[in-house]
Amino acid sequence: MEDFVADNVGGIQIATALMGSFGLVALLLAAVGIYSVMAYSVSKRIQEFGVRLALGAQQGDIVRLVVSHGLKLAVTGLAVGIPGAFALTHVMSSLLLDVVPLDLATNLGFALLLLVLPTVSSCLPAVRATKADPMEAFAIEMVGLG
Repeated sequence: MEDFVADNVGGIQIATALMGSFGLVALLLAAVGIYSVMAYSVSKRIQEFGVRLALGAQQGDIVRLVVSHGLKLAVTGLAVGIPGAFALTHVMSSLLLDVVPLDLATNLGFALLLLVLPTVSSCLPAVRATKADPMEAFAIEMVGLG
């Protein structure tokens, strides 16, 4: 009987392990992607941050601005992804053993994780934005005008 159960469940366990592995890789790629987008955005707006700092903005204001931009991207992604995930639960339910496909606690946990991930991924570019030199920003502006 143990061999029969192992033969019937083995394929499902492998598929589940593969889906979990692909999920972790996707999570890692999402973190790297958000970091890259935020770093690029910060590099293109470094003059703006320099001017803001020169006009009296605090470093916390700049960090809040950059991190909130990352969170807006995350909320947009969740707004698109959550309905898609719920729509695909019937496909996934064939691979789940004794698990409720629409487990609210699990889905909310992953949604929270997907909100924390962009916050953490935005922190390093946000700190870099606070290092913008106001004099360099004005010098670049003056060269651009001339």
